[in-house]
Amino acid sequence: MRAATLALASLLAVSAAVAADLSPAAPAGGWSAFAGRAELMPRCDSGAPRSPGSAPVLRIEGAGSPIEYGGWTRTQAGITPGRWYDFSADYRVAGVNDERRQVIARLDWRDAKGERAGQPDYPWETAPDGQWTRLTLRAPAPEGAASVRIELILAWAPEGRLSWRDISLSASTPPPDRWVRLGTVSFHPKANADNVGAFIARLDRIAAEKPDIVCLGEEIRLEGGTAPYLSAAEPIPGPSTRRIGEAAKRHHMYVVVGLTERDGAAAYNTCVLIDRSGHVAGKYRKVYLPREEIEGGLTPGSSCPVFDTDFGRIGIMVCWDAEYPEPARALALRGAEVILVPAAGGYMTLLKARALENHLFVVSSGYDVESAIINPLGDVLFSTMDPDMTKVIPVNLGARLTDPWLGDMRDRFHKEIRPELYAPTPEPR
Repeated sequence: MRAATLALASLLAVSAAVAADLSPAAPAGGWSAFAGRAELMPRCDSGAPRSPGSAPVLRIEGAGSPIEYGGWTRTQAGITPGRWYDFSADYRVAGVNDERRQVIARLDWRDAKGERAGQPDYPWETAPDGQWTRLTLRAPAPEGAASVRIELILAWAPEGRLSWRDISLSASTPPPDRWVRLGTVSFHPKANADNVGAFIARLDRIAAEKPDIVCLGEEIRLEGGTAPYLSAAEPIPGPSTRRIGEAAKRHHMYVVVGLTERDGAAAYNTCVLIDRSGHVAGKYRKVYLPREEIEGGLTPGSSCPVFDTDFGRIGIMVCWDAEYPEPARALALRGAEVILVPAAGGYMTLLKARALENHLFVVSSGYDVESAIINPLGDVLFSTMDPDMTKVIPVNLGARLTDPWLGDMRDRFHKEIRPELYAPTPEPR
């Protein structure tokens, strides 16, 4: 009876605190506990500062309900519209299923009247900090902003335990422009005895436009003929990567090219990244194979790696991969800024969707689908079905492309994507 009475008293105290937007034990520094309504309130308290004069640790714990969504908030005044700000906070968490989605920091910009200005921003970049994780974001204050409401949230985690420390928001400088020259080769070989040599000739041609990276076609040794898949299979590195690597080194460019790879008894539809020095910097094995490739003896890959270049992080997909959302989303979640897509065929609509839904650039080189360069808003910067054409377009990877209603989806989707829905837990029988 005594335990039930204490529990009821505790619940009433928390409910009253929510109504007043105050924690039962509000720490210094202007922080207060919050939730949209009392039923959503997790437990909030603060730990002792690590040292005299330092800020306390802010703790949030699930109170046993899967609908809980709330935590700590404070409002920081003195925000200048258009100025960039650095957010930083350390957190430590346990008892959650999806840390990316359930541990949330949010910057809710407000105008002089306290109304929302622009759209909220969601810090998402993380790095280890001892036993803690550092969460950061650099973002500009939107037009009309005069303050920002900083929110630290534990979401839908009935058994979750989350601590925050070292929370700061300070004026910063805009990130530097990062211009990169993206290139594509649209070329359809027709029974060419030396397809590799023919593509190298197009690399020599596009080199005049000084690209940083160029996308070539899918399985280039097979295009234009009817030879079986395994007839073109070779090791990687191998003869074709050596020849293309010489061209990449000659023109000081990265090249993405599709080949058929032989690795022991297995064969793969593989794309290779060749760096500016002509070396194989990485490879990607196509994860989604159409039935023709399976019947032809190829094996699907099992991962979607990303590759760091001297201008940014890239990912690779191949043709049929674009039919499905998972490969592009996996690359985006791993930080890819550009996806290069050698493709025999497909749909331009899907290439645009992959760019838009993941907020990144897509560069395709197609035979029976457009060779294109698409920006993170899904805008087609270049597109052609010409069987022999090259194109280079400069883009700024440092630019922030936002939607007036959705904000910066590059940040936002990291906090909202729900991969568990692809493989839901079976219902009890």
